[in-house]
Amino acid sequence: MKKTYQTLAIILFGLISLSFIHAFDSVNLVNASQGEVEFNIRFYDRRVYYVTDGNTASDPIYVQVTITNNSPFPYRFKLADDRAFTMNIDIRTMTNRRLPEADSLIRKRTTYNQIFFREITIESKESFSFIENLRDYVRFEHPGSYRVRAFVYPELIRNTSVNPIESNYLSLTLRPAVILGQDGIPIQMDIATGAALVKQPLPPDEVVTYMLIARQQSHWERFMLYLDPKAMLLEDAHLNRRFQSENEAGRLAMIAEYIQNLRNAFINDDISVIPRSFEILRTEYNNDKGIVSVMQKFRRSNYTELRLYRYYLEKRDNFWIIVHYTAQGMGTEE
Repeated sequence: MKKTYQTLAIILFGLISLSFIHAFDSVNLVNASQGEVEFNIRFYDRRVYYVTDGNTASDPIYVQVTITNNSPFPYRFKLADDRAFTMNIDIRTMTNRRLPEADSLIRKRTTYNQIFFREITIESKESFSFIENLRDYVRFEHPGSYRVRAFVYPELIRNTSVNPIESNYLSLTLRPAVILGQDGIPIQMDIATGAALVKQPLPPDEVVTYMLIARQQSHWERFMLYLDPKAMLLEDAHLNRRFQSENEAGRLAMIAEYIQNLRNAFINDDISVIPRSFEILRTEYNNDKGIVSVMQKFRRSNYTELRLYRYYLEKRDNFWIIVHYTAQGMGTEE
């Protein structure tokens, strides 16, 4: 009789424990729906993105997915080895048209296969992150602007009994596909017209004028057409040393990063800032080198700042290219 009571007590204890576990997991799911578990996405290596031929490995669009537990309790969810069964990506145009799913994603989700997963526990006030490629989820067929949102399914995407957690929105701009010239080098495209940008054999002063007008009109591709970002990067001693130690892929990545930082005015903001007006003062050049001096004016809140710029150019394949510049403050005027 005593053993019977002991056995019943053990069974009862086990049932109570299972009830507590189930209740605890239910609390976690409720907390998630109430916002105590946050789900955020951000671009992992934000840069310029292009329409591609459908190869997801070419020009990937990586986002960092982060789940943060703001509740006072541990939060558990199932993370599939193939993330496509844990999360989904919803990308729409500015007219709210949803982009079609990637062919590989459709095949994956419509084929019956065993889903392997592991249970992730995020302690209170901690986060868990992983990286995903947006091209693995949707087909980008046209250039344009899009809104990106993601969903995490705590009990995997095939279990519809648990509501997914929604992420924040991201804004994504996709540019037309890169067109390669006969030499294999990508041709720059004019976003304003959709036409290929082609250098012209302009004299040095007209090259500088073209660049400055492009900056005034915020036409970034035209602004960069006659600039050599590699030469400008190498003017920085620290970047130069780092550049020399990189392999070819690393050097290309550095140049791409430099162009993006230049566009965001993180570096060399004295060339990327938009001038209110400018005047070519002097042009000097020989067969392969030239200097163009320009007085540029910048409107501030209650005065106008004057700066004297000297642009240094080199002639390459019959085209004058800006490789360096200096800027000198020349006072102010009302």
